[in-house]
Parts: sequence; structure tokens; C-alpha cells
Amino acid sequence: MQFQERIRGELDELKRHSRYRELPDITGRSGNGISLSGNTLLNLSSNDYLGLGDDSGMLAGYMDTLAERAYAMTSSSSRLLTGNHPLYDRLEEALAALYQREAALVFNSGYHANIGIIPALTNRHDLVLSDRLNHASIIDGLRIAEAPYQRYRHRDYDHLEELLAGAGERYRQIVIVSESLFSMDGDLADLHRLVELKKRYGALLVLDEAHGVGVFGDRGLGLCETAGVVQDVDIITGTFGKALASTGAYAVMSALCREYLINTMRSFIFTTALPPVVLGWSLLTLERQSTMVSERRDLLKLASRLRQELTGRGLDVPGESHIVPVVTGGNDKAVSLASKLRDAGFLCLPVRPPTVPEKSARIRISLRSTLKWEDISRLPELIGG
Repeated sequence: MQFQERIRGELDELKRHSRYRELPDITGRSGNGISLSGNTLLNLSSNDYLGLGDDSGMLAGYMDTLAERAYAMTSSSSRLLTGNHPLYDRLEEALAALYQREAALVFNSGYHANIGIIPALTNRHDLVLSDRLNHASIIDGLRIAEAPYQRYRHRDYDHLEELLAGAGERYRQIVIVSESLFSMDGDLADLHRLVELKKRYGALLVLDEAHGVGVFGDRGLGLCETAGVVQDVDIITGTFGKALASTGAYAVMSALCREYLINTMRSFIFTTALPPVVLGWSLLTLERQSTMVSERRDLLKLASRLRQELTGRGLDVPGESHIVPVVTGGNDKAVSLASKLRDAGFLCLPVRPPTVPEKSARIRISLRSTLKWEDISRLPELIGG
């Protein structure tokens, strides 16, 4: 009973501070709409940035392929045992070719990648320097790793350089880890500065492109492609679970690094491999997104217009991407605004601490290329009114 009373009290405390979370009652999804508790809303909380997850024609074509090839629904084993289906090889070869890098490695999720790569590459003789607003999965990876770590102020590369210079010769290896596009603020890392610093101080640079893949670059490789630094970043991670509308994640790197991770990365070694049916779909969406140049352009144009309309009303709207957050400050305000938007037909979920820093709760508007301005034109008035 003591345990039950304790966790009930902690849940009550979450409710008092408007931090309590519940699983949504989602009953259907079609195109830009989502059915929630019997109501159809415009879905502005999805990471399906290119709308591939709702491409019924592509899905129907893939189902026809399955009828011919009968891809299994399970791997039933880890990759190092019997789960390494030939589709893994094809997918990793396609990724390496797209990025023009030596090798790629596919993981079960972005979380698996981020809790595994840093611990595999470092030990207590190394130092990891991480942007303060990096994703929770990166933070968890830092906590698992034996290496000491420090978090530099968000996008403060002078601070990062101070830490690099102060490290001197005390460590075997220094690793810099950053997201390219920060998912809660929608702002962008300065990749040129990160590459400059990693070269100057002989560091290893690991870049998480989870929210950049599919949206930035002619081939959809993310901000590293836009900045022209694909070859300069030691390890680039991406996900299939957002713009690529599938499941799993990947990293591109040197062939030697791939070999090392296969032998040392616990979240890779000790997990059941992805089902072949998922790998085949990932191959299809990866190829499709690489051609979606106009969709990327339209998405970013739409986001820019919305951000301008919101900031024009005096709202706090950070960032410069397809993720458009409106900072409310208090948790109650974020929850109340989300409810108001839901009543008006929009699903824009509130984001509260600990996902974001204290007193910076927000509504996070996540746009997709299948939306038009007419779909969202009422938002600035609703939010600013």
C-alpha cells in the first residue's frame, strides 16, 4: 500500500501543476485529419512532414508487392543471430549511396540509436559535450555512458569552444553531439561552426538529423546537406519514424565505425531485429522522399508564413523551420490554449516541462507539406485572440 499511495500522490502532484498526461483516444486517421474521441480535427501534432504516411496509393502498391514477395511480419531474432534479412543490406546500401558515405547502420528506433552510439564509442577517458537542449534520448545516452559529459549553452558555440579549449590534453577523445533541428524550438544548429570546432580541436562530431531528414536538402538528407557538410560530420543519425513514415532509425559513418558499433553497441546487439515488412517499406519511402523537392519547398514556405503571422501578433514564436512553437510560459496557459484550438477543430498538443525548460510551456504546431494556407489561416487569430 505504501507504494500505491506514493505514486498516487505523485500523480496528483502532476495534475496540480498541469503536467499530467493521458493517452489520446485516437479512433482514425485520414489525410490531414485525425479522429479523436469521435471528433475529426486537423492534425497539427504529427511528424509525418511529407504526408507519406497517408499516401494511400503508395501503400496500396506496397501491399501488392507483399502479396508477391511475402515479406515476414517478424524477424524473430537479433541481427547478429538470424534476424539479418537481406533487406537490411539493401537499405543500408541505399542510405550509404544517398549520403555518399562509406557505410550505414539501421537501428530499431532513434531512441535505440541515441542511447547506444555514445556509450559504445566512449569510456571514462573521454569527454562528451552536448547541446543543453538536445533530445531526451541523447541525454539518456549520456547518462548510460561511462564518459563524463558537459552540456554547453544552447547554440552557444563560444561556450562550446571554451569547454573544448579547457579540456586540454586530459581526454583520449572529445565527442560533440548536437541535434541539427531542435524539435521543441524549431531552431537550427550552426553546422558550419560545429564542423569548424570539431576540426580545430580534433573532436568527433555526432549529429542527430531526426527532424531535418526529409525536410531539408535537395535529396532530403537534412541540414547537413543544405550546409554542405555531409562529408564533414563523423556520424549522422536520422529516423524513419518521422518524415520517412516508417519505423526505425539509421546512422551513416565510416565502414570502420560501423564495424565497431556492430561489436560494441548494446542497444543494437541485444534487441530483436526489425521485421522485413518494415524494412521493405522503409526502402520505398526513402527512395520516394529523395525526389520530393517541391514538397519540401512548399512546407518551409508555409511555415515561414505562419511564423510571420504569429510573430506579427506579438507572440513568442522561436525557430525557423516547419516546427512552429508558440511559447505560453505557464502550463495552464498551454493546456487551455490547446483546448481552445481543439474546440475550433485543430489538434495542437501542449508541451510542458520536463520536455521543455521550466516556465516555457508551449503549443507546438507541426506542419506537413500536404497542408495549404487555407487549412491553417485561422490559427493566428485563434492563438493571438
